[in-house]
Amino acid sequence: MASPGGRPRLRPVRGDITRQDVDAIVNAANSSLLGGGGVDGAIHRAAGPELVQSCRLLGGCKTGEAKVTAGFRLPARWVVHTVGPLWRGGEEGEPELLASCYRAALACADEVGATSMAFPAISTGIFGYPVKAAARTAVATLRATATSVKEVTIVCFDEETFDAYNDILTAG
Repeated sequence: MASPGGRPRLRPVRGDITRQDVDAIVNAANSSLLGGGGVDGAIHRAAGPELVQSCRLLGGCKTGEAKVTAGFRLPARWVVHTVGPLWRGGEEGEPELLASCYRAALACADEVGATSMAFPAISTGIFGYPVKAAARTAVATLRATATSVKEVTIVCFDEETFDAYNDILTAG
């Protein structure tokens, strides 16, 4: 395990998180960790049935926390599963919980020695988190968290999400 201390380089891309050539990908999971729709379903399908078998052994995951499994049939060696908050208007701790997802995922990556990882836009799909607000929290947290991860790719599903991340990252 490398000792954390640096800050990763951040870059947004449009694409499919299951095809990213990185050490670890982040799964925006539900609390059961047993698969679902969106990014979660895509990762489970691409990784194969071994992923759900491995996730069963983890006993679920609480919002804002993260757990790691092997990547199985994915190009990534590891999958870091994190449960983002449901958007309830922003007054029920959602920003803090979302930031915790990013910190916990980086900590998992550090534990397994990953130096490159790909994140989806956590909570912006079915969990309803506004894209621009989620992007601000994600970028601020990734910039502020000491880690051994050198490169973070933020994989955006659509143009709106890409533009939100790109605007924040190019603004400084």
